[in-house]
This record gives sequence, C-alpha cells and structure tokens, in this order.
Amino acid sequence: MSGNTDTEVTGVCIDSRNIQPGNLFIALRGVAADGHQFIDKAITGGAVAIVCEALPAAIAAGVVYIQVENSAAAAGIMAHNFYGNPSVQLQLVGVTGTNGKTTVATLLYQLFSGLGYKCGLISTVQNHIGNAILPATHTTPDTVQLNQLLKRMVDEGCSYVFMEVSSHAIDQHRINGLEFAGGIFTNITHDHLDYHKTFDEYIRVKKQFFDGLPKAAFAITNIDDKRGMVMVQNTKALVKTYSLKAVSDFKGKVLDNGIMGLHMNIDGQEVHFRLIGEFNAHNLLAVYGAAVCLGQGKYEVLQMLSTLNGAEGRFEYIMSPAERVIAIIDYAHTPDALLNVLATIKKLKKGFEQVITVAGCGGNRDKTKRPVMAEVACEYSDKVILTSDNPRFEDAGEIIKEMEAGVPAAARRKCISIADRKEAIKTAISLANNEDIVLVAGKGHEKYQEINGVKYHFDDKEVVREMFELLGK
Repeated sequence: MSGNTDTEVTGVCIDSRNIQPGNLFIALRGVAADGHQFIDKAITGGAVAIVCEALPAAIAAGVVYIQVENSAAAAGIMAHNFYGNPSVQLQLVGVTGTNGKTTVATLLYQLFSGLGYKCGLISTVQNHIGNAILPATHTTPDTVQLNQLLKRMVDEGCSYVFMEVSSHAIDQHRINGLEFAGGIFTNITHDHLDYHKTFDEYIRVKKQFFDGLPKAAFAITNIDDKRGMVMVQNTKALVKTYSLKAVSDFKGKVLDNGIMGLHMNIDGQEVHFRLIGEFNAHNLLAVYGAAVCLGQGKYEVLQMLSTLNGAEGRFEYIMSPAERVIAIIDYAHTPDALLNVLATIKKLKKGFEQVITVAGCGGNRDKTKRPVMAEVACEYSDKVILTSDNPRFEDAGEIIKEMEAGVPAAARRKCISIADRKEAIKTAISLANNEDIVLVAGKGHEKYQEINGVKYHFDDKEVVREMFELLGK
C-alpha cells in the first residue's frame, strides 16, 4: 500500500468510464479487457485510490495504491463493506444449477411476499424490491451493482432476498463477501463450456458456492441429480435433501401431471399446483424445503405455493381460440432443459397430437451443444424447425448448420431450417392442426433478439399471438 491511508472514498467503481471524483477504482482482469490499462483514465476522472494486482510503472502523487493478489476477489469484499454489509442485515438465499434457478428464485420471492414479507428478487428475468420491478441485464449483476442493489433492498425494508447465482458470478468472485443464509442446488448438465472449457471445471465452480456457505446456513440439494451430494460434500452448512425418487428430507411424489398442473404428495400432504411437469415438481420441492429451513410452517407454505404461477417464459402456454392449438413458450436453451420440456409434453399428450418444435442456439456461446439440441428436438418431436436465437456476432445460418449436424438421417424429412425466427414460428403454427402442441424454445421471457451487437425488439409470446390471429387458429 502506498499513499495517504486516511483518504476519504466516495464510492467503489470497477468501470473507469463511470468514475466520479473521490472514487476508489478496482482494476479487474476481465475476459474482454484488463482494467489495469485504465488506471490512468480512472485517476484523470477523479479516482483517489487504486486497487490492483500489479502496480503501474508511474505512481501518481496524492493517490493511494493497494496491491492485492486477486482484484476480483477483493472487489466483492470491498463493495460489501462499503455498502454497509447489506447481506448480513437480511436473509439472503442463493439458487444455483444449470436449470430451474429462475423458477425457484421467483417462486420463493412470490411465496414469501404472499406470506406477508417484503422481499427482494435478483434473477435473469427481472429484479424486484417489494412490488417495484427493475430490469435485469445479467443473471447475477457485477459486484458493485449487486451490493448497491442489496443495500437498497435493506434500506427499503426487505427481510428476505432470493438470488440466482450463476457459474460466471461464482468464478468471477461477484458474490465474494456476501453472507448467505442458505443455498439451493437444482441440477447440473452441460452448459457454458464456451467459458468453463470442461464439464469438470463447471462442476468445480458450482461447488465453490456451497463450499463457501457458513456453518449457520443451510444447503439444500437435489439428490435425484447424480452430482447432488457432490455439491455439498465439503460445505460447513446444514445439508438437507429433496427428491422425487429416494428417501430424503423433503420427499415428493407426482400423482398426476396434466396441462392444468401438477397433483403431488409432499411430505404426506396432497396438493395441486399450477405449474406443469416433473422438472417443476423438483423446483417446487426445492422451494418448499427452503421455506421450511427458513422457519415457515409447512401447511402455510404448501397452501400459498398452490396458488403461484412461477416465472415468465418457463413452460408458459397459450391456447389458440379457434383450433385450440397449444403453444408453449420456454427458455430451454440447453439439451437437458429441452429434453425436460419435450419429455413433459410427451407425458401431457393424449396420443394423437403432433409436437412441433421451434429451436435455435445462441451465438458466441457453447458450440458443443448445438448438434445435441437438434438431436433432442428431433427425437421428441413430429416436426422440427431450426431457427435463430440470439446470433450475437455469429452468422445465424452457420449456427443452424452446426445444429443440422445433429439431425439423424431418419429425421431429416421432418426437420426444416428457417433463419428468420418470426417466419419459423409462423411456419410452425401454420403446420399445426386442432390441439397440436407447438414448442417455441430458447428465449422464454426475453423481449429482444441480439444481432451484431444490436438488441431488436422480439417477444416469442407476442409473435405466437399475432400468428394465431393472422392464421385464424
């Protein structure tokens, strides 16, 4: 450390473009850029203190320099301290896993709000402070934004905050310094290998979240996932399990699964839920278990859960007025998530309906899942339309070609490719007859399509309704 250690700091900043006079600037080594290159710019903007891993060759007079081993790890702790340790002043519960994070976090937020508590939600879809809605740009915000948000939640009287915890956020130390009251593991399947490179590394990163939970916290894990117990094997937290198949702390059984919802037995109590599908049975068990661990009464929890709808764009269905075609909008963008949704649809079928699937893959993301997504769609669908998702900076046609590599030879006749997503949805609905099921997968709640760095308005639900009307379905 060098410089005047009594320097007063007005704010913590990790982006030199946002520096205000009196700020402390933390130079992070990011995926796209190295913050050490912007130290001079930060000082010019008014930074009075610099946290960095390597001291610059020229030291500016009147500026405090703090050298640390890992700037990202330090940033989380410093931001948490600067904003008054907000996570300590409320009950913060983190949800991690490949699929189900948004549904579990959203249901917990809805449940505890319904039980009379003021709650916060930090999710992929949107952030909430009580009834106020804030837009969400990442599954987990950066460490400064996250602590600002938690401080605001404390100031506005929130008792509980439910938060999605992504593997990127764990790996990039965005949750460093936070004190969690509990953690929930949903499942783990192949995803984000563009970032983590190997599945073992992806598992290791997810497990770090549970390794870091304090002794006073709880860790709830899905033991129907073969890595469920691996996640919690080194945690200091109180471990609780949930399952549809095995003896567990929170045991559930699906009695009936239909288009109108799930009928389940949970810990000896029969309950009807509005959510559909076995994957949601797991999500409901996770929510129930977390609520009980947080001291809520089991009957009150089940009663309130039975009234909830879950997250937008997660197995959300729209029925056409004339021909009763069912369109299901779902965020499924991994092979396992797509398989779960299609397997659920298969169980809902009465026997004669066609299943028509519209699916794409995002650009600048894990390429290994592209052919697998197409293979899964073909295996469980009568017709498949491969289309664009968020191409980002890749060519949509090239992404579709990589998906086509996974189409089995026997399925080629039932699979077509249409790069324009709106046309793909229109074609799927035009091919549907009375009571057929059209699955539009990949974007769910998103209200945009990202092409060459520009986000254009695009809402799968809007397009489906427009096409129902246009085609007289």
